[in-house]
Amino acid sequence: MSKLEELLAELCPDGVENRSLENCCNILDRKRKPVTKSAREAGEYPYYGANGIQDYVSDYIFDGIFILVGEDGSVITSTGNPVVTWAEGKIWVNNHAHIIEQNASGDVLLRYLFHYIQTIDVTPLIHGNIPKLTGGDFRALQIPVPPLPVQSEIVRILDNFAELTAELTAELTAELTARRKQYEYYRDLLLTFNDAGTIIARQGITDLRRAVKWFTIESLCDIRRGKVISKDFIRDNPGEYPVYSSQTENNGILGLISEFVYDGDYLTWTTDGANAGTIFYRSGRFNITNVCGLLKPTSDDINIRYLYFILSITADKYVSRGMGNPKLMSNVMARIKIPVPPLEEQARIVSILDRFDALCNDLTSGLPAEIEARKKQYEYYRDKLLTFKEKMA
Repeated sequence: MSKLEELLAELCPDGVENRSLENCCNILDRKRKPVTKSAREAGEYPYYGANGIQDYVSDYIFDGIFILVGEDGSVITSTGNPVVTWAEGKIWVNNHAHIIEQNASGDVLLRYLFHYIQTIDVTPLIHGNIPKLTGGDFRALQIPVPPLPVQSEIVRILDNFAELTAELTAELTAELTARRKQYEYYRDLLLTFNDAGTIIARQGITDLRRAVKWFTIESLCDIRRGKVISKDFIRDNPGEYPVYSSQTENNGILGLISEFVYDGDYLTWTTDGANAGTIFYRSGRFNITNVCGLLKPTSDDINIRYLYFILSITADKYVSRGMGNPKLMSNVMARIKIPVPPLEEQARIVSILDRFDALCNDLTSGLPAEIEARKKQYEYYRDKLLTFKEKMA
């Protein structure tokens, strides 16, 4: 039996009582004060909002140890838990984050609350067009309060686990960053054909400069544009086929519907908005919206994966960023010229870059998956440690 199990059996064998959050700590929301960005004076003190530090300013309104919980905006994570920040020292907090400190009784550890609040599903409490965790709902959050020795042991375990997880994640993140830089270096090197320092004999090709030909995209591909697919249509026609849009989050998937337009291997690109010029490789059955373009190779001279890699470093140069709305329209895409080496050289380049790409970017394998696994492991044990039998009245 672990020390924590022994403490639970000894000190709270019948369960743990729940209290409202306002009876566990001091809530300091009335002392918060927003300052517009234009009115802030730069300085050394962190300026906190709903999602953590937003700026550094010349003055502070709090000095101590605090928990900050996002009140509005992006106040919850993808799992429905609130955004929680631990803050120490002299800080400024605006009116987009609840702020709490340990109360004088000391019977509820602030660090225990920090860990526990992160496990609460606040989704049913979020109101309004702008997501908001109101003060009343926040104060009424129910917190199980075990005896102090139990809280202390839980805090010790979770702090140690969190520290170890952070160290491992930092190591993996550093490795991932290094791999991505390595990938980008070799990608750019392999896809550069007009630099004498990189044009070398490859796979029996004695002079790659003479072997490489330049083609416009319109001479290599069929170019199309997607159609308007509304969120209402997606809601009313649920299914298994992805609808790709201009976003880059979630691999560009806007939603899933019951029908498809395209079936096979294609490239898509974002035509409008902040992500204009982003290139995606698509395979299978799918749909695209009107802010996506589509390329289907029609020439035997091009390998579609090679086309994906070369456009990934080329297309951004052709994005028009005037009038505040970046665009890469079909007529511009059509005129882009790319270097096309012989097919065997394309295949060799693709083989190398696919291995790097999978290691760096595939969320089902490689380093990103390992980082995500570490995070989920910590969250699993945290939630398990903070689940108690409720004491009956």
